[in-house]
Amino acid sequence: MTTAAAPNGPDLRVTGALLAALLAWDFSGADLPVARWFAGAHGFAARDSAWASTLLHSGGRWLAWAMAAVLLVVALRTPRRVRGGPNRTQRLAWLGVMLLCALAVPSIKHYSMTSCPWDLAEFGGAARYLSHWSFGQADGGSGHCFPSGHAVAAFAFLGMYFQWRDHNPTRARAWLLAVLGAGLLLGIGQLARGAHYPSHTFWTAWVCWAICAGADRMGRGWRMTPPSLAIESRHPA
Repeated sequence: MTTAAAPNGPDLRVTGALLAALLAWDFSGADLPVARWFAGAHGFAARDSAWASTLLHSGGRWLAWAMAAVLLVVALRTPRRVRGGPNRTQRLAWLGVMLLCALAVPSIKHYSMTSCPWDLAEFGGAARYLSHWSFGQADGGSGHCFPSGHAVAAFAFLGMYFQWRDHNPTRARAWLLAVLGAGLLLGIGQLARGAHYPSHTFWTAWVCWAICAGADRMGRGWRMTPPSLAIESRHPA
C-alpha cells in the first residue's frame, strides 16, 4: 500500500468556497425573513398540504430508498471488471459513502438544540429564534432540527457524481444536476412546511459534499502498489 497523488485540489477549493458562502448566509441572518414568506401568526399553510407533506416529504423519502435499492442491485450484479465504468468494488464503496452521509446528518441533528421554524412563537409555537451557532442555548422548542435530515435523501446521492466523473463526465454532471435539483426541491418543500430554514438544507448539502470529497481524496491517496513496482521497491537494482 502506498500513497499516490490525489489530484482533487479543485474539490478542496469548491468545499472551501461553499463553506464561506454558507457562513456568509448565516451571518446575514436571512433564515428567519425567508421563513416568514411562507408563514403567518397561525403557522405554515403548507405544513400538511398534499404537495409539500405527502408528495415531497413522504414521497421523496420513499423514492430515495427505492433509488438506493436499485443502485445496490446494480452494484451486486456488476462484474468485477467493467470497461469504461466503475467496477463492483467501486460501486459498493460509493454506496457505503452515501450511507455514511445518510447517517452523519441525523447524528448531527441528534445533538442540535435548534428548533424548527414551526416551533417559533411568532408562528404559533413557543420557541424564540436562535441561530444554530448559539451553542448550548435552548430556544424553548423541541430542538433537534439542524441540519435537514430530509434533504439528505437527495444530497447523499452526490456520491454518484464522484463515482462517475473519472469514467463518464457527462453522466457525472447529469447526476450532479439531478441531485442538486432534487435537494433544492425537497428543501423548498420543507421550508414551506415550516420544518426547516434554508440554511438547514444548505448545510446538509455541504456535509454530504464534504464527506464525498473526502472519501474521493482518500480513495485516490491510498492505492495498492502495482506488483512490479512492489518487487522493485523491495529489491532495488
